[in-house]
Amino acid sequence: MTLQYSLLDEPLIRARLVDGGQPVQYSLPGLFVALAHDEVRDFPALRPHQRHPWHAFLVQLAAMALHHAEQAQPFETEQEWKDALLELTPEHPDGEAWCLIAPYDKPAFMQAPVPGGKVDDWKSVKDKTTIATPDELDMLITSKNHDLKVARMRRGELDDWVMALISLQTQEGSMGSGKFGISRMNSGYGSRPGVGIVSKQRFGKRWRRDVSKLLVERENIVEIMGLKDQGGIGLVWLKPWDGSDSLSFGALDPFYIEICRRIRLRLSRNSVISAIGTGSQAQRIAAKERNGITGDPWTPIDIAEKKALTISAKGFNYQLAADLFCGKYSKPIAQEIFVTDGTNDLEILAQGVARGGGKTGGYHERRIPISSAVRKMLIQNQTDVLARVAEYRVKMIDEMSSVLQASITMLFDNGKPQEGRSTPKGLKQKVDVFIKQFEQAEDSRFFDELNAEVGSVEPDKIRLQWLLSMAERAEAVLKNAFIAGPQSGEQRYRVQSVALSKFHGDLRSPESVFQTLKNIYNRLN
Repeated sequence: MTLQYSLLDEPLIRARLVDGGQPVQYSLPGLFVALAHDEVRDFPALRPHQRHPWHAFLVQLAAMALHHAEQAQPFETEQEWKDALLELTPEHPDGEAWCLIAPYDKPAFMQAPVPGGKVDDWKSVKDKTTIATPDELDMLITSKNHDLKVARMRRGELDDWVMALISLQTQEGSMGSGKFGISRMNSGYGSRPGVGIVSKQRFGKRWRRDVSKLLVERENIVEIMGLKDQGGIGLVWLKPWDGSDSLSFGALDPFYIEICRRIRLRLSRNSVISAIGTGSQAQRIAAKERNGITGDPWTPIDIAEKKALTISAKGFNYQLAADLFCGKYSKPIAQEIFVTDGTNDLEILAQGVARGGGKTGGYHERRIPISSAVRKMLIQNQTDVLARVAEYRVKMIDEMSSVLQASITMLFDNGKPQEGRSTPKGLKQKVDVFIKQFEQAEDSRFFDELNAEVGSVEPDKIRLQWLLSMAERAEAVLKNAFIAGPQSGEQRYRVQSVALSKFHGDLRSPESVFQTLKNIYNRLN
């Protein structure tokens, strides 16, 4: 088997330029030069759930190469980048570690060497179940095959395989016997989230920012995580792997790029790429006890629980997003805001795939705007006011949701009081449709209105206006639910009246947390 498809020498990576969207193709060194000059708009092969793994790979690899070469700034030429990348693989000077296809006893890109080069006993070889398409190789698995259809890329390009390998090897979790997940997540059913500061600029600017931050923080990562500053394993796919052994976490470089599966690409006689794979007896990196705390530059850490953030099927909803702002999670390197980030168009970008039980809860992405007032608080590390406002708003939305839920439940249950009664499953599901509608609407405006209060000279007035408008929106949802409630004549109007009375009564009750609203309503009456 000869070396095929070198990322160092061949323009395998498709991209589009900022200037007019012109299609271009790059080698890996050529791409780094283009990113340094902020010339790249996007990548046609990149699927949504691959965005963070691709960004993380490019940042970690560039930072590793620059540190090894004792450089603080990106190289200017392709040849310099190529030389720096080859310096990371000194035992493989021919560049096989950067080729998609290489002899099995040698490393190939994101593919560990097979000791002895024999794959006849690999499961997919014995079962004759080769992986024919890049998306079939990729990590995204769903119980009903509805998130993304698999095995559809019958004419996959070479960079489709590149993206699939990076996605699988750097964000996959456990998938049953012999299929272990990565080290950079909390448990095999966790997530590898990506949370960082971005501006409404292009891919290259964000890449350059994060590379710079990693180089600055390298010593801190080494010290805090117990990793190796010199001589650590950076490209995990270089090490031979028979599936029985694990690498020590302490032996790794702080910018390490891992792999979690035994996979090899191969080329048929008619030049068609496919993949073969087999299981392992151990996780590639022995880090289970770390709960995903690995120094990953984009992973928030739950301070109380001492574990990496895991995304649920709810994604980055307002509750989780507020927690990321307000101190429940320690900020990863990429989420720290600096004066050099500028003042305009800053956002927190949160990305990740929810996983669990052999399926996914989908890909989630959210952009959280950062106002000038919030930016100042974050830079000065004075977030107490921000945390207090966010926590109050989360609590009020949750309480309003509970009031609305009780009213709609009474509506759908023919006006019967619900105290002391359990809600039947079918009734609850019917009610939840409308509660979800309310919460999604509040979610969509949460941070715009939070920014408005924090930046106002009259925050109490802004908060009161928000409470009143939220109560009006909740009542509108209740009235929309009338359509699904009882429809027969006299009963219809009686039940609707009872539900409305329940809603307003709960807002005004002595036990209500909405004392401000209660006082206003009493004055109006």
